[in-house]
Amino acid sequence: MYLPNPRGVIQALDAATGDLIWEYRPGMEAAPPARSPNPNSGEQTSIPRQSQRPVAAPAGGGGGDEGRGIQRNIALFGDRIFGTTNDAHIVAVNAKTGKVVWDTKMADPNLGYQYTAGPIVVRGKVIAGITGCSRYKEDVCFIAGLDANTGKEIWRTSSIARPGEPGGDTWGDLPLKFRAGGDMWMSGSYDPETNLVYWGTAQAKPWARVVRGTDGAALYTSSTLALDPDTGQMKWYYQHIPGETQDMDETFERILIDVGGVKSLFTMGKLGILWQINRVTGKFVHSYDLGYQNILEVNGQSGKVTYNPGMIPQVGVQLDMCPSTAGFKSWRAMAYSPQTNAMYVPLNLNCEHATFGPGPAERVVGRGGSGSVRRRNYMHPAADSYLGEFLAMDVASGRIIWRQRYASPMNTAALTTAGGLAFAGDWDRHMYAYDAATGKVLWQTRLPTTAQGFPITYAVRGKQYVAMPAGIGGGSWSTLIAPELRPDIRRPLGGNSLHVFALPGEAPKSGSQAR
Repeated sequence: MYLPNPRGVIQALDAATGDLIWEYRPGMEAAPPARSPNPNSGEQTSIPRQSQRPVAAPAGGGGGDEGRGIQRNIALFGDRIFGTTNDAHIVAVNAKTGKVVWDTKMADPNLGYQYTAGPIVVRGKVIAGITGCSRYKEDVCFIAGLDANTGKEIWRTSSIARPGEPGGDTWGDLPLKFRAGGDMWMSGSYDPETNLVYWGTAQAKPWARVVRGTDGAALYTSSTLALDPDTGQMKWYYQHIPGETQDMDETFERILIDVGGVKSLFTMGKLGILWQINRVTGKFVHSYDLGYQNILEVNGQSGKVTYNPGMIPQVGVQLDMCPSTAGFKSWRAMAYSPQTNAMYVPLNLNCEHATFGPGPAERVVGRGGSGSVRRRNYMHPAADSYLGEFLAMDVASGRIIWRQRYASPMNTAALTTAGGLAFAGDWDRHMYAYDAATGKVLWQTRLPTTAQGFPITYAVRGKQYVAMPAGIGGGSWSTLIAPELRPDIRRPLGGNSLHVFALPGEAPKSGSQAR
C-alpha cells in the first residue's frame, strides 16, 4: 500500500500488517525503518520514525525538506509512484525502494504556485493541474503533461483564456496578469474510449465580480475541461457557472458513468447541484439540485444559470448565503454504485452571513487574492441541529433514495463496494458502514481522531480489507465551520493515522469486484 502524507511524504506499507517498507521525504534519501521483532508491539508506531540522510537536490529542481503541504492523491504506473508537492514540483520515486527517479519543478512557488492534488498517468503521460493562482502574476494556472520515464514536460494548457484567444473576451479588457483563479485542487479522470482526460477548474479570483473588475463569464473558470492526453489540446469545455461570484467551486471529482445510453460525466460542486454532461460532446444533459442552496437557479433542461435577486455580492452589503463558502460539497468525493444506480454523497449543511469587502486601491502584480469577506456561520434552516448528511441519489432521476443526518460534519469521501455497502466517516471520529440500498447503519466504530480523507478497499491473499485515514488538517472542519454551531462536539486530538479493518470470509477471486 502506498500512502501520501502531509509535507510530500510518501510511505510504502505492507498492506496486510501495516509494517513500513520505505518512506520518501522530499529532499531526503529513503532509508529502511528500524523494525521491532514483533510488528504488533508498542515499539513501532502507526507512522514509524526512521533515520534520514540529506541528499543533494536532483537535476531539475527539488531540494530541502521544505513544507510541502497537502497531497490528496498519488499515482502508480509501472514500477514508479508519482506525486506532487506544495512547492510546485512533480516527482517520481521507485515503487520498490522509494528512491527518487526524477523531480521536475513546474513553476515558481514564490509566486504562489503549488500542488494540492496529485497526478494521474495516462498513456505514459503524468498529468497534473496546479493551484496557487489567486495572486496577480504574469502567467496563469495550467494543466501539464510530463513524460513518465524522464519527467520532461510535453505539453501545458492554461485554465485561463488569454487575450486574443478563444474565450479571451470573457474577461473584458483585463490584461492577462490580472486574470486570476482557475485553480485545479482536485485530480482529474480519464476515459480510454473517448481518449480524453476531464478536469474541473475553480472560480475566478478575486471571488466577487465587483472586486475582480469584470462581470464576464471568465473562461475557463468553474468549468469541466476535456483534454487530449497526448497533446493537451482542449477538445471541449463546459462552464457550469459563468462568472461565478461567491466562491462556489465546481472543481471536484468527475465521475464517468453511462446512463440511458449516454456516455455521461457527473460532478457536484459546493452548491449541491449534480451536473450530468455528455462526456463525448461536452453538451449539458441534466442537472439535479438538492434544494438546499439559495444563491442561483439552474434550468434542469438547458443548464442556464440565473442568480437569485440580490445574491450577486456588492461591497459592504450583507448576503445570507446557503451554503457558506465552505460549501455543502467539497473535496470529499462522491462514490457511485452500479447495483443501485446511485451516487453516495457526503455533505455538510451550513450557511453564512457574508459581507464582501473592497479590493485593493489599485491592481498590482503580486497582490490580488480571493478578496476579503466578513462571515458568520449559522445552521441551515432545513437541517435542524444537524451539520452532516450522507445521502444516496438516483443518477437517472435525481431522486433521493435515503439520507442520514448527523450532528457532526461528514469529513471523508464515500466508498461503495460490490457487496452492497457504502462507507463514510465524520469529524466526530465515527466511521460508518451502510446498507447501500436502504441507508441502514450496519456497523460503526470510533477512531482516535477525526476520520478524514479517502477510504479504500483491497484484498491481500484472499482477505478483504477496508482502510480509513484519520487526522486533522488539510481542509478539516476545524477551520471551516465555527465551533459555536455545535459546541457539544469536542475537537478531536491531532495526529495522523491509518485504520485498517478486515472483512470476514475470503475476498472475491482476482478479476471480480471487491465486496
